[in-house]
Amino acid sequence: MIALNIEEMKPFTTKLFVGEVFDRFLVKEASVTTFNTFTIDGAIRSGYYTAEEKEALNLGELSTWAMMKPFCFSLIKGKRLPGSFKIVMQMPKEETQRFLSERSISLTTNEVKGLYINIRYEEDRLTCVTGTSVSVFTLDKTLDQEWDQAFKEFLKQNQIVYLEE
Repeated sequence: MIALNIEEMKPFTTKLFVGEVFDRFLVKEASVTTFNTFTIDGAIRSGYYTAEEKEALNLGELSTWAMMKPFCFSLIKGKRLPGSFKIVMQMPKEETQRFLSERSISLTTNEVKGLYINIRYEEDRLTCVTGTSVSVFTLDKTLDQEWDQAFKEFLKQNQIVYLEE
């Protein structure tokens, strides 16, 4: 787990809320504080979509950021900055499988519950914190180290300037 301070907020938030850089990630949860605090659970309610719609839209258990972004953006846009926002994103299962395979990590996708990015804006400071969750006990920190490195590479690739805490 690493904490990265985003040095240039406007380009980052533009990529987050307007661009497509984060669209493939799943949303575990989000909250935005403006005149109220709005809390979003990223879990797709069973029964809302038909099986056919779920298949056509390629939906899983969580909404993608591409689906949630317009709602979150509508909460923060305007003349005033939000008081704060927090978004917990998760790498999709298929990409997690590819990630494990490419890096020769011995864990399976069933053992890796999630590869996470916690994006937090508060007190005029924007921070991204990486995280992993596994369902087995292991002293091996390879997954954590590889995920931290991969996320830093992702930021560099998308020209997002950060400073590691």
